[in-house]
Amino acid sequence: MTEKEIFIEKMKKRTKKFAVDIIGLCDSLKNCKASGVITYQIVKSSSSTGANYRAACKARSKNEFFSKICIVAEEADESEYWLEVITDAKLSNNTNELARLLGEATEINKIVSKAKDSTYNK
Repeated sequence: MTEKEIFIEKMKKRTKKFAVDIIGLCDSLKNCKASGVITYQIVKSSSSTGANYRAACKARSKNEFFSKICIVAEEADESEYWLEVITDAKLSNNTNELARLLGEATEINKIVSKAKDSTYNK
């Protein structure tokens, strides 16, 4: 495998793990109406991050890749937003996991934003 192929496979695994870990975090949220809404939104955005990253990797053209990677960036940013809301609203007592996931969302966002920017500037 090339270095690029190894990176792609690692990102596929990383984005899937991110979604699975978000689901685990949601199980620890306080039981209230807001938690239900936020759980729905963050599970949607985090799982979409991974699903659309996979779709971007299968793109048939530069334009298709760019379109999909833009969606990945949006979904990763939305996941970061919901993690910030969970933190600020104190909906989870699992502060270590919450901080780790927020860091992971930020890192994924930076990586895909760089891919988006470098694709656009080619």
